[in-house]
Amino acid sequence: MRYTDAVMDRLSLQGDPFADETVATLLERGEMAGFNGMMRWFQQSGQALPEGLPPAARDYLEATARPPKWVDWGTIEDARLFFIDNNVHISTALAFASMPLSYAIPRVARLLTLTHSLEYPSRRMAETGQFTVYLMQPDAFEAGGRFVPAAQKVRLLHAGIRHHLRAGDRWDEVADGVPLSQEDMIGGQVTFSLAVLDALDRLGVHMSTRGAEAYYYAWRVVGAMLGCDVDSAPADLTEARAYLDSYMVRGLGPSPEGVRLTQQLIALYEEVVPGRLLDPVVAATIRLLIGDTCADWLEVPRSAPWDTIAKFAPAALNALERLEDAGPWTEQITDRIGALVARLELTALTHGRVMHYAIPEHLKSEYDVPPSKAARWTPPAPSPTPAEPTDRYSPPPTVTVV
Repeated sequence: MRYTDAVMDRLSLQGDPFADETVATLLERGEMAGFNGMMRWFQQSGQALPEGLPPAARDYLEATARPPKWVDWGTIEDARLFFIDNNVHISTALAFASMPLSYAIPRVARLLTLTHSLEYPSRRMAETGQFTVYLMQPDAFEAGGRFVPAAQKVRLLHAGIRHHLRAGDRWDEVADGVPLSQEDMIGGQVTFSLAVLDALDRLGVHMSTRGAEAYYYAWRVVGAMLGCDVDSAPADLTEARAYLDSYMVRGLGPSPEGVRLTQQLIALYEEVVPGRLLDPVVAATIRLLIGDTCADWLEVPRSAPWDTIAKFAPAALNALERLEDAGPWTEQITDRIGALVARLELTALTHGRVMHYAIPEHLKSEYDVPPSKAARWTPPAPSPTPAEPTDRYSPPPTVTVV
């Protein structure tokens, strides 16, 4: 599929009709508070729906209780194994690449500022980390799994945000389209999948083509369950590259909201890093993974020694991977250590709590910010990359969108 401006403009005017209608009905009937209260106890697939559930909510939960019929379960298992092998790297890419990249899109940064408190970055990272862990569990889509209920709630959360921004006249739809439109929902899907793979490749992480494609496929399934238009969303990594290029060209730019969110994010990560000596590593890693242009827009601090040291990360990871490939025992040990580190990172963000995805009944006025206009930026052509072994994943080339 060719993601021309006309196609992207169309997607920017579309929301998620089913979820939007469900939220509108619950709010109109004053049933949202009761629904949120009941949903705190609905956390696993196969659970009986709570008694007294509003009819609109029951219809929604029953209709969205299963993944799409077209899911290839063998590919989902490949994605799970890929995650197990790279969980720490994926957590790093989500935290230091995907999150900051979303802040470098002024429209998205404004939306996030409008809908969340000053503690927003820690909550979003905790919710994203927990969501990804749920997705990659062996029972993610089975009875007792936590992923499907989480996806159902996140989809309604997005619809709730869309409803309040439109109803409160806080969003310029002429300039920015529908809040949390299909353009941005699919943009989120590719940012949390292909942009993660790009970051892993930049870090020098060895990935097989099969594993990378499976990881993207899993997020395509996620996108469908979160209300993305499957017919418009990229079908594979090549189409995902075309979409991500078009999405970034249309949206990237500086904004005060992006700077503010990035400062909060860096402060959050520095709290997780023990002591103060290694704090500059946070900013240096972000610069390494998103590039100097976006990092400068977001006012990510520069640190000459640490920015240079960060460039040696690929070599260090390659050495670690050679150790892992030495035999089955070393692979099992490093996978277990990786799982432990990822769990400790998530625990630090969640403070040991389960994150609940509640649909807002209203948006607090103190989150409001005036709309801002930002010039669009056309990225320079990418530098050529050296040839890689045939068994290693190579990112799809950047495409020219006309």
